[in-house]
Amino acid sequence: MKGEYKMAFKKDFLWGGATAANQCEGGSNEGKRGLANVDLMPLGKERYLVGTGKKKMYEFNENYFYPALTAVDFYHHYKEDIALFAEMGFKTFRLSIAWTRIFPNGDEQTPNEEGLKFYEDVFKECHKYGIEPLVTLNHFDCPMHLVKTIGGWRSREMITHFLKLCKVLFNRYKGLVKYWLTFNEINMILHFPFVAAGIYFEENENNTQATITAVHHQLVASALVTKMAHEINQENQIGCMVAAGSYYPETCKPEDYWKAICDNREVYMFTDVQARGYYPNYAIKWIEKRNAIIPFAKEDKEILKNNTVDFVSFSYYSSRVSSSDEDKGNQSESNIFSSAINPYLKTSQWGWAIDPLGFRSTINELYDRYQKPLFVVENGLGAKDTVAEDGSIHDEYRIEYLREHIRSMKAAVEEDGVEIMGYTTWGCIDLISNGTGEVAKRYGFIYVDRDNLGNGSYQRKKKDSFY
Repeated sequence: MKGEYKMAFKKDFLWGGATAANQCEGGSNEGKRGLANVDLMPLGKERYLVGTGKKKMYEFNENYFYPALTAVDFYHHYKEDIALFAEMGFKTFRLSIAWTRIFPNGDEQTPNEEGLKFYEDVFKECHKYGIEPLVTLNHFDCPMHLVKTIGGWRSREMITHFLKLCKVLFNRYKGLVKYWLTFNEINMILHFPFVAAGIYFEENENNTQATITAVHHQLVASALVTKMAHEINQENQIGCMVAAGSYYPETCKPEDYWKAICDNREVYMFTDVQARGYYPNYAIKWIEKRNAIIPFAKEDKEILKNNTVDFVSFSYYSSRVSSSDEDKGNQSESNIFSSAINPYLKTSQWGWAIDPLGFRSTINELYDRYQKPLFVVENGLGAKDTVAEDGSIHDEYRIEYLREHIRSMKAAVEEDGVEIMGYTTWGCIDLISNGTGEVAKRYGFIYVDRDNLGNGSYQRKKKDSFY
């Protein structure tokens, strides 16, 4: 099996695993770190309301549990965890920077040295084992001070604050990091706007306008960061990132097929700007139809045009189904995206369709669309794992999921001619689920002894998938 994959993929193919600061790091009150929007995402049914900007939660409430505060405590375990990644043969490790570790409020003039030193130590630990860091500059992370004072990414002022952060990071980690992603799953702003952009919707406002304003500011920031990265270090490679997964029409009824086209466009329209350099006409019409406008400043169109990304990265967990029957459109949910049920596919314990061939379809769709190198930065199975009496964890369901998806990726490379830079599973170690806040929805090859309410030893155990 190992030989089979080595023959298909280039020698410098970046195999590894992926995490995010708010879902694995913990240590929220250490190292002078500030408060972030993602810290305030509670466990339980209110999580979705907060994440969608429908419930205001700008301070901690003693009636709720906030899983990101401890997460799985990578902050104190990073040396042990990276050693385990190396034992698995990782060539890359995707992680994100917690903005409030570097600028606790987001608007300080001087960065926090303790935060900078923490990530420097993490990157050096990676290099000790020959692991290349892949760093997401913004993975659902916004200083709450900026949410409270300027409204998060609603404000164009956020671009200045973000550029200041990125300039510090590019200069400090020159020689340690060369692969960067700007915004994680940028299309998620349409579905989880408080998480993705620090947006809480005020009563009677045009929610679409608030969202489009925020995402335009992120798109301009992404382009300016891409420009900056190339100027600071020619070795830097910058990618965008989208939550992908092709929509199938439920039937061959023309209305279903058209709905699938529209749903797929809603996934890709913002990545289109980052990879092609302009808003496509269908996106402009989509925005106009919702009584919103793109808040272009004088130089924005040139900035977007001249600073497209080097590669396109994406997450894939499952395919989705579009139905022109509105009652069927919300029958199941995959990564917060609504979908009709696909009767031809098995599902995970959380109802996500398992579709390895859909992975190949999505890969080809993205490559045909952008003609840029691709990087699979999230793919994995969330499942309940059981620790046997002898301490072993038999997760053959995860092994099967990943084996079949890697085979589909191999076919995309070998048979379809797609250029793929690397593949990082989500998450290589158990962490907090973004959608539900649970740890019981486990993704890792490494089990962390922690329950949904933060109880446990936080001891690491190897699952069968680790081997």
